[in-house]
Amino acid sequence: MNKVCFFDTKPYDKIFFDQMKNQFGLEIEYFETKLGSKTAFMAKGFEAVVAFVNDIIDKETIDTLYDCGVRILAMRSAGYNNIDFKAAYGKIHVVRVPAYSPYAVAEHAIALLLTLNRKIHRAYSRTREFNFSLNGLMGFDLYGKTVGVVGTGKIGRVFMDICKGFGMNILAYDPFPIEDSDIQYVSLEELCKESDIISLHCPLTKDSFHMINKKTIKLMKKGVYIINTSRGALINTEDLLNAIKDEKIGGACLDVYEEETELFYEDMSYAIIQDDVLSRLISMPNVLVTSHQAFFTEEALHNIAETTLSNLREYFDDKVLTNEICYQCTKSENCPKDKNKRCF
Repeated sequence: MNKVCFFDTKPYDKIFFDQMKNQFGLEIEYFETKLGSKTAFMAKGFEAVVAFVNDIIDKETIDTLYDCGVRILAMRSAGYNNIDFKAAYGKIHVVRVPAYSPYAVAEHAIALLLTLNRKIHRAYSRTREFNFSLNGLMGFDLYGKTVGVVGTGKIGRVFMDICKGFGMNILAYDPFPIEDSDIQYVSLEELCKESDIISLHCPLTKDSFHMINKKTIKLMKKGVYIINTSRGALINTEDLLNAIKDEKIGGACLDVYEEETELFYEDMSYAIIQDDVLSRLISMPNVLVTSHQAFFTEEALHNIAETTLSNLREYFDDKVLTNEICYQCTKSENCPKDKNKRCF
């Protein structure tokens, strides 16, 4: 069996990976520590590494993994903005899970919106103390409201389908719009101006970094709700916080946070949080924060494990790497991949 080490392991990770590892002929050793420059040495003696989006995979980490004999890095996530691809190119192949359950993420986005709008979390706490007052629990109808969806990939489209069920009007922005679709595409500026609710479903790139900022917030309606289940750094958090304090933004539903790496997925209930921005956000009555759990369903975890292990099996069997991320290539016909259809 090929030997694989698994970083940043949580109990729920093992459930599905252990169920399927023998099927793919892989032996896995689990490490609880995150992958980074100070822990990459633990991969010595292993042929492959499985990592997560919150691991720090910089040049130093890549070089250490390469020196340890690792030639493939399998991300058990769709996101990969934490990887230095320039350092990895020519040394370590990088594969990912491009889709695991768009329904899980889209449904969580709607759950956040419904919870914050109708104050369900506050009502739950009240009634457990036999407080049945309705004061402060008023929300608004979703029916007839305009929702702006940024990103029309699989998750964004599922989110739009759900919104249609509520009778909402839908606008969309995507730098790569889907041709011949019935989606009403507008500019980001128009989306900000016309939307009552804005939901982010796009990857983090140099172009989308801090796309929600002081300038775009200024264009928005007073009282707009913002949902982010994609990547924390799509939003300039300081600008978001100031807009909430100024009552420009009526509510924020956040499953991600741009400085989440050392906090999310960990029990910090006994620690003093040093991140003042996050502490202030969580203290706001019109902000709902969850710990990057939008993907967290049985179906999604099963699909993540199956695709990750399949990616590794393809590598060990010298097959085409279906889900490889290539530093050099684009979707053009001039892709410089070798004849074996790998990045290098």
